[in-house]
Amino acid sequence: MFNPECEFTDDTVMTVAIAEALINAGRDATFEEIAVKSEESMRRWGRKYIEAGYGAKFIWWLMLDNLGPYNSYGNGSAMRVSAAGWLFDSIERTREAARATAAVSHNHPEGIKGAEATASVIFLSRTGKDKGFIKKYIEDEFDYNLRRTCDEIRPGYYHTETCQETVPEAITAFLEGDSFDDVVRTAVSLGGDCDTLTAIAASMAEAYYGMPKEYVDWIKTKLPDEFVKVLQHI
Repeated sequence: MFNPECEFTDDTVMTVAIAEALINAGRDATFEEIAVKSEESMRRWGRKYIEAGYGAKFIWWLMLDNLGPYNSYGNGSAMRVSAAGWLFDSIERTREAARATAAVSHNHPEGIKGAEATASVIFLSRTGKDKGFIKKYIEDEFDYNLRRTCDEIRPGYYHTETCQETVPEAITAFLEGDSFDDVVRTAVSLGGDCDTLTAIAASMAEAYYGMPKEYVDWIKTKLPDEFVKVLQHI
C-alpha cells in the first residue's frame, strides 16, 4: 500500500503538534490550558516544517504570533485531532479537548464540529463500541449525513477542504471498510482532499482495527525521529 515516494504532509506535522500539546498539558488540563499549549505547539512545529503543504490562511496563522482564530471551517481541525481520542477517559473530556485544539484557529462551528466528531469516533472505537453504535452516536450528536455509501459519494465528489464536506465522507469510508487497509484504500478512492480525508479515516481505522506492525515499522523510517518520540507517548 505504501511506496518509496510516500512522504508526510501537513496532516502529520499538525497531528504531532497536537499530540505534544495534549501530552504536555496533561489529562486534567482546562480548556484554556489545552488551547494555549495547542497554539504554541502548532506554531513551533509548523514553522519548522513550513513546506509540508498547509493552506494559505493557516500559513499566515502559523507565522504571525498575534493572529488569533480566523473562523475557519477547514478540515485541518479534524486531521490533527486524533490524539484527543486516545488520551482521555471519557467522551466528554475527549470532546472538550477536541474543541480546545480546534478553537485556536478553526473556531467556526463546523471546524469545531469536525474535530469533535473525529475524536469521538476514535474514542468510541478504542473503547470497544461497534460501528452501528458509532454511526448512531455521530448522526445523533453531530447531524452528519452518514446514509450515503461511498459508491454514491464518489461520482460527484470533488476537491474540498471543508470539515462539513470531508469529515462525513471520512467517517463513511471508515464505516464501510473491513480492515485498516480497506479503510485507507476506500478513503483514497473517494478523491477530494485525499491526503486529509484519508488521514482522518485512517486515524479512525487504527483505533478500531489497529495498524499492522509492518506499516508502523515502515512509517517510522519515513518520519523524523522527533515525530516518533512524541507519538510513542500516546
